Amino acid sequence: MSRDAAILWLKPFIARPIALAGLGILLTTVLAALLAPWLSPYDPNAIDPVIRLTPPNAIHWFGTDQFGRDTLSRVIHSARMALLIGSGVVLFALATGVPVGILSALFPRLGHVLMRMIDVLMAFPTLLLALGLIVILGPSLTNAILAIGLGYMTTTTRIVYGLTLRLRAETYVEASRSMGAGTIWLIGRHILPNLISPLLVQASFVFAFAQLGAASLDFLGLGAPPEIPSWGNMLAESRTFVTRAPWLLFFPGMMIVATAFSLNLVGDALRDRLDPRFRQVFGEKG
Repeated sequence: MSRDAAILWLKPFIARPIALAGLGILLTTVLAALLAPWLSPYDPNAIDPVIRLTPPNAIHWFGTDQFGRDTLSRVIHSARMALLIGSGVVLFALATGVPVGILSALFPRLGHVLMRMIDVLMAFPTLLLALGLIVILGPSLTNAILAIGLGYMTTTTRIVYGLTLRLRAETYVEASRSMGAGTIWLIGRHILPNLISPLLVQASFVFAFAQLGAASLDFLGLGAPPEIPSWGNMLAESRTFVTRAPWLLFFPGMMIVATAFSLNLVGDALRDRLDPRFRQVFGEKG
């Protein structure tokens, strides 16, 4: 990517300082997840009963928990779990929602059946649907990704379905079809390229809500195993000590809120950048 292209992509963030701050928080979280073994000052699972429930100080910046584990190290390592679950949910939602939405729009008879199934799934709240699936499949990291991803697959399918219906009626698509273009060629040449922009925005919002869903499942003991550091598990463990050691609740909760908020800010900025109606606002021609 050239320097001018990079500046053009960053214009929506530069124009809104709060969006730029959200991008900074998101990049910091991603770097913390990738570099967790080197950034963590201590082993996140190292137990030291002598220093249990130590308040934040110069040695342990975020204090320690009920087992004497360093809270800062656990918060940093929990970012890896957040990145893994968020990425998994986004990939699952896109890998299932995009094909179903496109096929439903291009083949009305098939779409009548598939979209009624999507409507049934959308009738359930996302968290309730995830809880039901976890109870059936059993608590595990993989099942948590599938359960949360299924809830957001429905919204992704609906978005793709509506956009494909509109694209199917465009003149250039009708012209290509009249010249003998097949369905696969139309999807690869006209449908998918025009879906990339809205799907990027949708992916950012799905990632944000996936963090909240994963934290909810972890808090209820139905997500990541207790021995794996995650912000939801940290919140669940801190319930008993909320009045005695409030920092155990504050720091993981702050990370969940900051990550979800930053993803929403980045999603808004991406929408502004990719929406043709805003191109003149940010100085882009055409």
